[in-house]
Amino acid sequence: MTDLTAVPGDDRSLRILSTGDLAGIDISLADVVETVEGANRTLHAGQSDNPRKLTVKPADGHSVAYAMLGRDGSRDVVAIKTSYKHGLDKGRDEQHYYTSLTVYDDVTGLPVAMMDCSRIGSLRTPAVSALLARECAAPGARSALVIGTGTQGRLALPFLLTTLPDLDRLMLSGTHPEGIATVREQLRSYFPDREVEVVTDLRAAAGDADVIVATAGGHTPAAVEADWLKPGALSVLVGHGLAPSTLHRADRVIATSEAQMNVTGTDMADADGKLPAVDAEFPQILAGATAARGSATERIFAYNSGLVVTDIALGHRFAQLALAQGLGTEVALWR
Repeated sequence: MTDLTAVPGDDRSLRILSTGDLAGIDISLADVVETVEGANRTLHAGQSDNPRKLTVKPADGHSVAYAMLGRDGSRDVVAIKTSYKHGLDKGRDEQHYYTSLTVYDDVTGLPVAMMDCSRIGSLRTPAVSALLARECAAPGARSALVIGTGTQGRLALPFLLTTLPDLDRLMLSGTHPEGIATVREQLRSYFPDREVEVVTDLRAAAGDADVIVATAGGHTPAAVEADWLKPGALSVLVGHGLAPSTLHRADRVIATSEAQMNVTGTDMADADGKLPAVDAEFPQILAGATAARGSATERIFAYNSGLVVTDIALGHRFAQLALAQGLGTEVALWR
């Protein structure tokens, strides 16, 4: 594995890693899963800090912005992630989305890099969903349904196959032809012998699925209801595509972070504006401190809101790979 110690710099310059710089870096799905899993375990061990995210949103809901600060204790780095999306009241092609991660070495006190965080997020989130599936799916799970073909849906199936290689039926619910084509292309690039089945009857597909990963955008008409689910089904919410009943009628509720779910999951609240209590947070499950499920027939709802410590761990790994290749632009930011 690549050495993750910080690359020496100076206190007046900052290395900027663009979308293009990060695009060409080769990293396997298994490496991403391992990095993300390690960050969760370190957090559970009390070595890292992952405070609740800050959110601002205008009254008309046309945009949303987040700020997330964290510290990775295994790497001794501090970082802040920002995320801003504009045009939530418009179609996908009219939206603007910017996200960045700035990393500092907490041993030397020097900046490591500031980078576009889009690729990091596009890898981190489906890796967490795949880990949730590995830990929380019913024994012998063989079928998976992904709802949505946007950024978070396009690598969902390859990551699921990385952690659950025995899946033999892969289903996709999507409405954008370009997105569907990209999902097929991504699956073929990682698993050339596997095919995805595009489904049009969402209720029937949901009833057949052992694992459902909902990644669709806010305008999706898809809304899987609790009574569509088979016994033992695992429903993972990343974006949209699950109705609130899947949360409120679940036998067990798991979240990457209950605090973050209470911030970003308000669209899943009941008529009184309330969310149910979380039975377990995912870092506890990964560490073996809490069982993922009590029986093979429990219907489990998992909320994948992401943890900034996983962005930090994966971003730091990308930074080290990029710096080792001499990528990026040095900016005299503090001169």
